[in-house]
Amino acid sequence: QVHLVESGGDLVQPGGSLRLSCAASGSFFEINYWAWYRQAPGNERELVARINRDRSTRYADSVRGRFIISRDNAKNTVYLQMNSLKAEDTAVYYCNVDVFGPLQEYVYWGQGTQVTVSS
Repeated sequence: QVHLVESGGDLVQPGGSLRLSCAASGSFFEINYWAWYRQAPGNERELVARINRDRSTRYADSVRGRFIISRDNAKNTVYLQMNSLKAEDTAVYYCNVDVFGPLQEYVYWGQGTQVTVSS
């Protein structure tokens, strides 16, 4: 029902910044929450940040103070502003959305976007 398209991944130097975007299209009633996950080679996929309907947020300890999750409800888009990037932030980043359907909630994933932090 919902298609997510991610963009913004790139090669960036340590200390630099990137902004990831993820736009939802398709059929749904309302977005419940947005989240960003990342997965580095050999690692489990981990939650990076989440923003709920009430605008409350959660961040992984490793990114707190450096990353900011935000949303634009009119555009059905979530963003991840990534500042002071470190080499250990290198990973494929996936957006995740939970939406309300006619009878239940549904969860969808973006295709992933590569973020590489390197000199």
